[in-house]
Amino acid sequence: MNHFYGYSLLALFAGVFLPAGRAQSGVADMTPAHTREEFGFVVSAPYSQVFPLFGAYEERKWAAEFEPHFLHPLPAHDQQGMVFTTVQGGLPREWTNTCFDAASGHVQYVYWIADVMVVLIDIHLNRSIAQQTQVQVVYERTALRPEANQQVLRMAQADAHSGPRWEAMISAYLTKGK
Repeated sequence: MNHFYGYSLLALFAGVFLPAGRAQSGVADMTPAHTREEFGFVVSAPYSQVFPLFGAYEERKWAAEFEPHFLHPLPAHDQQGMVFTTVQGGLPREWTNTCFDAASGHVQYVYWIADVMVVLIDIHLNRSIAQQTQVQVVYERTALRPEANQQVLRMAQADAHSGPRWEAMISAYLTKGK
């Protein structure tokens, strides 16, 4: 799936589209904020072992407090088009997966929090060497109304520092499994 399609989905769900940037908000905070944060890390494990961990079903194994409730497919498993819900930080979220392509190493999700924000998560995994996998993650958040701007900006600030935490959780899971 190309990036344009993902951005089109984001615009559709948000009802607004602002150019990408690190943290943008409108004049006098009248325009919904849009943020873009990117981080990367390396996992000391082969690609074939790491890629599946970025599907929502498998992510439950390493991501603390990530408990998806699958609506599609049933029985639950990772595939493009999966739809599920979560409650994180006390906020219900509706998710869909727009790309789950092991051949290209691309995983993409869109989730929304009603009346608050729409989030695009774009993940690219690359085979580094036989026992390493490089991971690049981009979070784009768009407020659904100006009153949500501060929450979007706070969550984006946390996104910017997520790489070491994700790497540690995945590494701990993989180490425990050996």
